[in-house]
Amino acid sequence: MRAVFAMCGLVAAWAGFALPATAAPTNLTVGWLEVAAWLPESSTPGPWPVLVFSHGFGGCNTQIDFLMEALAKAGYAVFAPNHRDATCAAMMWPIRPNPPFGEVGEWTETTYRDRRDDIERLLDGLAGDPRFRSPPFDWQHVGVVGYSLGGYAALGLAGAWESWKDSRVKAVLALSPYTAPFVERRTLGGLSAPVMYQGGTRDTGVTPYVAKPDGAFDQSPAPKYFVEFEGAGHFAWTNLNVTMHDPIVEYALAFLDRTLKDKPFPPALAETHPGVSAIRVEEGR
Repeated sequence: MRAVFAMCGLVAAWAGFALPATAAPTNLTVGWLEVAAWLPESSTPGPWPVLVFSHGFGGCNTQIDFLMEALAKAGYAVFAPNHRDATCAAMMWPIRPNPPFGEVGEWTETTYRDRRDDIERLLDGLAGDPRFRSPPFDWQHVGVVGYSLGGYAALGLAGAWESWKDSRVKAVLALSPYTAPFVERRTLGGLSAPVMYQGGTRDTGVTPYVAKPDGAFDQSPAPKYFVEFEGAGHFAWTNLNVTMHDPIVEYALAFLDRTLKDKPFPPALAETHPGVSAIRVEEGR
């Protein structure tokens, strides 16, 4: 596990990749947070559910912009803060996680609570801003999307850490999420929002904690979803690897449309098909 998460912070390598072109986000400052925003075209019918994206350790708010852009095109207003460990734009080795990811027993409700505070500050600031507080922005349907350590933060806000719980969060999209502390402490039963876990067969340091018997998926209350992509490693959800982007977007939209727009989950996506090694769907509570 340590090797996987150390790799999450290898931002010096990122500058050498030619990334696919995507629409540039709008840059905002909310409080003292640097925020990237992807908004639907003004002609897009509302309401627009509000999504917050929490990036991976040592990543940054634009590290999954292919997905953020797709969500905006589908009628979601997406806002992504830079957390204090964000280093995507820096040619430097990021700070090491404290405590280390491999020392699961040391993680408590105080660990990376700054991420929870960032998201709370962002939601409060946006909801009070005249540009965003009124329709078509839909503050009754708020979701959190998190990748890696961001997935940990998203789950915490939905109730995996009781003291973090925010009743505004109505859905969690957890992309290769770090769930080990919750699994060990058995706190995922406290989730109060539907969750979709996404993982991969090569995401060896992370996905097994979600997929194993009595792992994150089993411990989470329904409605819950899990999709595992064949051949996907930990970077499959970033701009570094474009191979899985289309199915990642397809499943993300299906889940968010189901939970935040009350659309049916496509039956075809509930069946295993090429490119998907496992799919689990439990919609009833």
